[in-house]
Amino acid sequence: MAGDPSVEVVEYTDPLCPWSWGSEPVLRRLRAALTGQVRWRRVYCILFDHDDDPAPDAAAETAWYSRYVEDISGHTHAPRALRLSRVAASSWPASLVAKAAELQGPEVAERVLRRLRETVFVLGEPADTPVLALSAARGVFGLDPARLASDAASAGVLERVRADHAEARRPVRELLSAQDGSPHPGAAKETPDGRYRYALPTLLLRSPAGVRAVPGWRSYEDYAVAVDTLAPGLLPDPVTLEAAQALDRYRSLTGPERELLTHGPWPPAGAVRIDTGNGPLWLHPAEAATHPATGRSAPAAP
Repeated sequence: MAGDPSVEVVEYTDPLCPWSWGSEPVLRRLRAALTGQVRWRRVYCILFDHDDDPAPDAAAETAWYSRYVEDISGHTHAPRALRLSRVAASSWPASLVAKAAELQGPEVAERVLRRLRETVFVLGEPADTPVLALSAARGVFGLDPARLASDAASAGVLERVRADHAEARRPVRELLSAQDGSPHPGAAKETPDGRYRYALPTLLLRSPAGVRAVPGWRSYEDYAVAVDTLAPGLLPDPVTLEAAQALDRYRSLTGPERELLTHGPWPPAGAVRIDTGNGPLWLHPAEAATHPATGRSAPAAP
């Protein structure tokens, strides 16, 4: 997202992170409000890393993680899969594909990242191999799939994700502890090698006035205060879109996103409803034509 080079927003995230998925409504609203105002950069933290110890009982781990995701979705109201097939083996494939998609422009990158998130939280089949991550992006509007596959396998993209991995493990000191009333306050997480990484999601805002970190599960107002502290007057009042315009722009909307980003009668004509374990996901009809979830889709209903 291009903009004023003196103001940067760094988003620490992972395509397969349940708190990042649940934060999408608020972060989509913030990104829309700041379009053209700041430089927005994503850092893929690798939530599921190569050096994580394998679970001694994969079925028990999946059952535990399913309950964990269900608990998070209770806070965020985000969709969750009716059944999770397994815990992701690795975040590297999805992160490489998401980083490679950035080379095709911000709109394509947003749509590819969204598809990667939905593999876990709508389909229950995490994109944790190169084949699955590339398959998730198939049919994304404006995407060159051959280029995506080539770029995702390139040394250049691998180095960029390695740099993200390292950056995410240098959290600002103030986040080594974070205590407040949020169900996910965002204190930095200890890694198996004894270091720390940013909790996900975390936004780090930089301007000539200083640096401000906003970690964990936050309201739009929390982010707005942080932006206004560092760059007073930069953030305009958020604007919602008429339902059909919003679905055309975002291609995929959850219930919380419908409430936060749209106005007017719902659903728009042609919208395709995907039922999940925690409310519907709504797809633009062109998105539904290539989306892997449409095998379980149903016609839109009021």
